[in-house]
Amino acid sequence: MADREAKKRVTFKFSDSGARSVFIAGSFNSWDPSVRPLKKDAKGVWKTTITLPEGAHQYRFIVDGQWVEDPASPHKELNEFGSYNSVVVV
Repeated sequence: MADREAKKRVTFKFSDSGARSVFIAGSFNSWDPSVRPLKKDAKGVWKTTITLPEGAHQYRFIVDGQWVEDPASPHKELNEFGSYNSVVVV
């Protein structure tokens, strides 16, 4: 029996070995910057994997308290603050 709402595991990465903390906030977690911390690997790359439903999801990283776009994401949308949200399509 097929799942009516297809979901996919998506790994988000942010490269900044000097960062002290990296979180991700987006349309998938009510833009709450404290919900999803990323973990730094031995090479200094911050990572987390989230299971998302099909569709487009906007997000930003919070690096040491500063909201930033995902430099690796080719998709972005203007937000209400005059900056851009990164977009992942599942």
